[in-house]
Amino acid sequence: MNKIGLIAGNGTFPVAFARAAKEKGMQVIAVAHEGETLPELSQWVDVISWIKVGQLGKLISIFKDHDVHDVLMAGGIKKTRLFKGGMPDLRATVLLAKMLYKKDDSILRAVAAELESEGITVRESTLYLDNLLAPAGVLTRRKPSKDEQKDIEFGWETAKEIGRLDIGQTVVVKNQAVLAVEAIEGTDEAIRRGGRLCGQGAVVVKICKPNQDLRFDLPAIGPQTIDAMYEVKASCLAIEAGRTIIFDREAVAAAADRAGIAILGDTGRAGA
Repeated sequence: MNKIGLIAGNGTFPVAFARAAKEKGMQVIAVAHEGETLPELSQWVDVISWIKVGQLGKLISIFKDHDVHDVLMAGGIKKTRLFKGGMPDLRATVLLAKMLYKKDDSILRAVAAELESEGITVRESTLYLDNLLAPAGVLTRRKPSKDEQKDIEFGWETAKEIGRLDIGQTVVVKNQAVLAVEAIEGTDEAIRRGGRLCGQGAVVVKICKPNQDLRFDLPAIGPQTIDAMYEVKASCLAIEAGRTIIFDREAVAAAADRAGIAILGDTGRAGA
């Protein structure tokens, strides 16, 4: 395999993957989404085609036209586009109509099945990017306090439960009370919403869903996560070691240290 297709969503994940793939000598054929994908992705790929969110038939045609047999999904698509701004074509409309629930994993698995029905294999999202996975242990100068550790343990169990229901990957807690549960708005907005409710000292827990399909939607954090926490004076972030992607790890740790935020890569309940 010397050619890889990239289904590019938002954020820096598509760029990080494209750079890593090019370093491996791969030819990268990207399908980017208007209003979601960063324009600078074009600097790191061999071919880039732009589509509107929901143009599934066109996406498949592009990869088949370029003789692509392996693809990877990198970066999210705002789920709110299911309700506004998306333009599903006939193939996407039929796929969505057959689905009882419009859950994240259900949609992604259905899209993957459509691709694979056309002979296009969907690869794991961390292909070439193992170095971005969160290590175990404290990742900042400050470690979680005893009270924060209690909230991490409480938040972990809560996050795993919402993960089982495929609602989201993140909870915001304080004093063993749930302040916010991530849903369609995404992690950063859930942090802001929960953090405002307690004034300061919120603990954020972001985990991998118990039945996570590692081909897509792996939990990820980056500098913007710390920015959101700083806005609402949140004090601690716990992520699942080995199953969470950290973009710009040095920048994340430096920003957290400046803000006095503790970050923990937790393994004690991994896979629970």
